[in-house]
Amino acid sequence: GPESPHKERIASFRGRPCNKEWLRQTTLGNAYKLPPTLVSGQTIRNRLHNFGLRARRPVRGTTLTSNHRAARRAWWTQHVRWQRQQWAQVLFTDEYRFCLEPADGRIRVWRRRGERFGEGALLERQRFGGGSVMVWGGISTRLGTPLYHVVGNLTGVLYQNEILQPLVVPALQAIGPRAILQDNNAPPHRSAAVNTFIQQARVNRMLWPANSPDLNPIEHMWDELCRRVQQHHPPPANLGQLLQWLQQEWNGVPRAFICNLIHSMRQRCVECLAHNGGHTRY
Repeated sequence: GPESPHKERIASFRGRPCNKEWLRQTTLGNAYKLPPTLVSGQTIRNRLHNFGLRARRPVRGTTLTSNHRAARRAWWTQHVRWQRQQWAQVLFTDEYRFCLEPADGRIRVWRRRGERFGEGALLERQRFGGGSVMVWGGISTRLGTPLYHVVGNLTGVLYQNEILQPLVVPALQAIGPRAILQDNNAPPHRSAAVNTFIQQARVNRMLWPANSPDLNPIEHMWDELCRRVQQHHPPPANLGQLLQWLQQEWNGVPRAFICNLIHSMRQRCVECLAHNGGHTRY
């Protein structure tokens, strides 16, 4: 039969702020001064579906404070009018850690009832994820650096001696006299020794807002690298093979793909402005 007015009232809510604090303090029932037992979970889901709302995994992003947003706005102000020729002078760099067995909750298998533990339906994993490798790389529209394997923790000394001096400086020289280094604000990148080296080597370094991986096109390079390695069958058997494939695929990414990533910088600036320094879709 028809649902009660109470059920219709409670189920027709839309845009309710369902954050953790609100969930701790209230239930749907007492939020609307109604006994919570009058509404089933399925009724609520049905009404949400009627409004076009579906449960989705949230997009994960870094925390942005008011200071972070202000810094992002300042960065946008400085770079929004840049043309492609100017972005072509930038060497975008970053580190990334690749796991031998990535924790991907999206993996699904097709199986029949009762075959949950059958051959091919069970995803075998080593303890502790099988380990990982950290790599560093740099991209520009004109050239890229080799993919460097970071052994152990990245320190300021290692960053200067193993990355900046042998890899970054030659790359910047090859890009041209107006080349710019982009690196983030990780402590090894901003150590006193590194800052001194940057000045002595006369490296032009871009000021970068903290907590802003969405503004760096190399993040999508890591995604592409991950997809390419995951296409290998069988998957890498050990960390050495994983590193070998990463370096192989890094060298195999088409230059046109990298150029398209860097050509998106103007749109990233526009979205940063549109969101008042907040997260972009990148």
